[in-house]
Amino acid sequence: MYTQSFSTADADNKPGPQAVVAPINAETAALMAHFDAVIDADGKIEPRDWMPEAYRKTLVRQISQHAHSEVVGMLPEGNWISRAPSLKRKAILIAKVQDEGGHGLYLYSAAETLGTSRDQMLDGLHTGKAKYSSIFNYPTLNWADMGVIGWLVDGAAIMNQIPLCRCSYGPYARAMIRVCKEESFHQRQGYEALLVMMQGTAEQKAMVQDAVNRYWWKCLAMFGPPDSDSPNSAQGMRWGIKRISNDDLRQKFIDATVPQAEVLGVTLPDPDLKWNEARGHHDHGAIDWDEFWATVNGHGPCNKERLATRVKAHEQGQWVRDAALAHARKQQQRQQKEAA
Repeated sequence: MYTQSFSTADADNKPGPQAVVAPINAETAALMAHFDAVIDADGKIEPRDWMPEAYRKTLVRQISQHAHSEVVGMLPEGNWISRAPSLKRKAILIAKVQDEGGHGLYLYSAAETLGTSRDQMLDGLHTGKAKYSSIFNYPTLNWADMGVIGWLVDGAAIMNQIPLCRCSYGPYARAMIRVCKEESFHQRQGYEALLVMMQGTAEQKAMVQDAVNRYWWKCLAMFGPPDSDSPNSAQGMRWGIKRISNDDLRQKFIDATVPQAEVLGVTLPDPDLKWNEARGHHDHGAIDWDEFWATVNGHGPCNKERLATRVKAHEQGQWVRDAALAHARKQQQRQQKEAA
């Protein structure tokens, strides 16, 4: 998923001293027991069901961060639509950016079922209080970056998102089914674009390798910090929101990507990357977590640019939202007259 929400609190929800938990009454205890029973049975919690407030808040934070990441993720790719090398590539990229906008819509809608308005979520994004995936705070320098984002960034997202189709919260799980299908197409499209470039000139091959070098480590960080530094993950897994730990997801991604890189003909920029026969997995080098946290906290290369662009687009689109609301009101009034 395009978020590290189990590891990164929004700016107005920073970790602090834990409040003393008040004793619960018999009614609340019964509701909690039913909630736990549904979770233990791998069932689904629906919007009208009772749920602990901490469960609700965790979902709102995760789903809204996921939605923010989809919307902000449109920006680095949208910047290349007019510069795509062919009409075919232009059409594919337009469709992909449209898909990402749709993903944001599904996810905002899912979060709204938890009692948080879209205006509240967007205000959190635009004021810098809410987080989104750190991967979108890096520049896209050439056309090969579009393919690498599809192959590696969307590939990492799919690895994170497929388990979310079994999330314990019904609206989120159902939204993720369609999101995963479309992200899978994005990943294949990106890989195919790189395969074409790797059959081209030496300069094109060098562009692909350069893009892989710049994005590889950032994609590994997308899964969040090591499990030992991710204290919220355990609770998320207990609730059935998170299904697989950060380290296990990262390992699955590496193991799946190494053979793809061999077919593509690129070198993954990790001298310590090698197969470990005893573990049955690839070993890898150390991730720069200082860079990750600096970017998450607003100090990446493009944090200010991405946020400013998003706020400007939202403000300039106000007339469209006003027109849509006015049209909806007229339609409602017309229907009321006809019904009378």
